[in-house]
Amino acid sequence: MKNNFNHSVTIEYTTSFHDTDAMGVVWHGNYLKLFERAREALFQKYNYGYMDMQKSGYIWPIVDARIKYTNSTFVEQTLLITAQLEEYENRIKINYTIRDSKTGKKTTSGYTIQVAVCMTTKEMSFVTPTIFLEQFGLLK
Repeated sequence: MKNNFNHSVTIEYTTSFHDTDAMGVVWHGNYLKLFERAREALFQKYNYGYMDMQKSGYIWPIVDARIKYTNSTFVEQTLLITAQLEEYENRIKINYTIRDSKTGKKTTSGYTIQVAVCMTTKEMSFVTPTIFLEQFGLLK
């Protein structure tokens, strides 16, 4: 189902020396870590963090990801990272936008797609489990 609701969170992150390459530019592979920080905050906002997922009997591996780099980010730059739930039936798609906190200029965007996997059977669920829908207030 496409997003006609607003399940999102924005976090702030200041890049550090360890995030950058030799030129002081945030290394491209670290953007997935930034996405993860925002995704984790989104799930915690709805009381479905990683420990809650395990207790519910499901894990949610990422099966697809995309990153679009629009502008470089640098050491000690403060970023606003927004994660927004876009789809939730059959799979979870989360869109991300990273902006400079001072200028509002978009630096990066992307998405991740996750599927539910039952922890006991190790089988992928082809519908989003009820527990996720309950926690996010999405039951019809």
